[in-house]
Amino acid sequence: MRDPVLEIMNVSMKYRLMTEKVDTAKQFFVKKLKKEITYEEFYALKNISFSVSKGEVFGIVGRNGAGKSTLLKIISGILKPTEGEVVRKGSIAPLIELGAGFNGDLSGLENIFLNGLILGLSRKYIDQHKDEIIEFSELGKFIHTPIKNYSSGMRARLGFSIATIVKPDILILDEILSVGDINFKEKSEKKIRSMIEAGTTVIFVSHSTSQVEKLCTQALWLEDGKVREIGVAREISLGYKEASRSV
Repeated sequence: MRDPVLEIMNVSMKYRLMTEKVDTAKQFFVKKLKKEITYEEFYALKNISFSVSKGEVFGIVGRNGAGKSTLLKIISGILKPTEGEVVRKGSIAPLIELGAGFNGDLSGLENIFLNGLILGLSRKYIDQHKDEIIEFSELGKFIHTPIKNYSSGMRARLGFSIATIVKPDILILDEILSVGDINFKEKSEKKIRSMIEAGTTVIFVSHSTSQVEKLCTQALWLEDGKVREIGVAREISLGYKEASRSV
């Protein structure tokens, strides 16, 4: 493999789950004192290993609950794996929860600065690019309206426009190409393609196998927190599609 910028080595994520339902904090502490609380281990991910080369578009597919979002959060550094190691080379921009840091009482413009700062951008950089963000989001005069009055599509468009203003070495996308109407989806995909052409490495999660086939070179198929298959994106996508039909 040439110039790997991301290496996932034997990564596992283990959680301890209570074996019985506890409805209140009081009930929990009483049972805790009496040593009546028991746990079982649950692996959201188990022994995941793969590498991604510089400039590659790497897809991840799998059913809900397969561990995709957990894996993305580990790659992003949001979660620390229970076992294994993650090696990243260069800057990373995770587009996992668009607009997660928005304040509903602030206007779209004010949230550009707020969300940009949360993403680690400088105020000077945000100020230099705010007009570009507004234009791409297509919010126009609504940019001065409080976010709480935005539709979910408007919030997603603004979140996408802020997050993609940076030029990271590694870009993580979690279903974000489904934001907005058909025209904005096409514009979003074009934006991602321009970043890919500029050399950005992309980790892409989507339920759309057609998008995975179109955008990705290699892909990982996750099933019940484990690697079912890794290989050429089109072949992985077809195999996953066939398996989904048979369920």
